[in-house]
Amino acid sequence: MLGYNTRMPATGSPSLGSACIVLRLVLGAIMIPHGMQKLFGAFGGPGLGGTASFFAGIGLVPGPFWAWVAGLVEFAGGICLVLGLLTRFVAFLLAVQMATAVLKVHAPRFFVSDGGMEFALALAAMAVAVLLLGGGPLAVDRLLGIERRRDA
Repeated sequence: MLGYNTRMPATGSPSLGSACIVLRLVLGAIMIPHGMQKLFGAFGGPGLGGTASFFAGIGLVPGPFWAWVAGLVEFAGGICLVLGLLTRFVAFLLAVQMATAVLKVHAPRFFVSDGGMEFALALAAMAVAVLLLGGGPLAVDRLLGIERRRDA
């Protein structure tokens, strides 16, 4: 097969561990400011009131409740991802949230320049990857014994 190694690396391999860390850090770093937009109106975001009104307008009622949930999942969840704390649980919540964004807000358009789903879909895929892979070797989950190293 053209000399390529088609075997997946062992779950304890350095390359896979590094990939877990990169995914977790990038996803967390993206989600923190998104949550700040919803919760605090930071970075030109709508804040809780604007987020609640928007959510109510697309049928996510009660709007204030879902605004708090979305903001906290993104902000606190992003911090947890950066730390590697409750990694798989947070990744699950973010995957569900991004899938909801794809279905309720962005579909059927694709390109983000048209308000489409490409960015939310990419974030959902990243969250699913973190959910499946875990936080990697430099995660608080490892220190706390929530997740153990798995060698092949």
